[in-house]
Amino acid sequence: VQLVESGGGSVQSGGSLRLSCAASGYTYSAYCVGWFRQAPGKEREAVATIDNFDATTYADSVKGRFTISQVNAKTTVYLQIDSLKPEDTAMYYCAADAFFCPGPGETWEFWGQGTQVTVSS
Repeated sequence: VQLVESGGGSVQSGGSLRLSCAASGYTYSAYCVGWFRQAPGKEREAVATIDNFDATTYADSVKGRFTISQVNAKTTVYLQIDSLKPEDTAMYYCAADAFFCPGPGETWEFWGQGTQVTVSS
């Protein structure tokens, strides 16, 4: 499975971005896809997931501002980011795993290379 992120950029606080994760090479019928971010000097954190039933989860820090969605059997997964804050500045990654979403601390099998989001105040 190959994952390619796009849509990052530099925006001012309060702005919006839509990140895309283009997936190819799926070999199973169902995948969980997640968006993660990592800021300099900080640990990577999960921000949103969408499972094989299209149920979504969000980190508390992004609820109400981030929306994960998918089209075409998760060949593209979006992360809509609204009301951006400087603390949202990070490299954003998408990840995928077959059938079920890994639990906290568990390893995701497939990762993209990331797209940078920079928010200025």
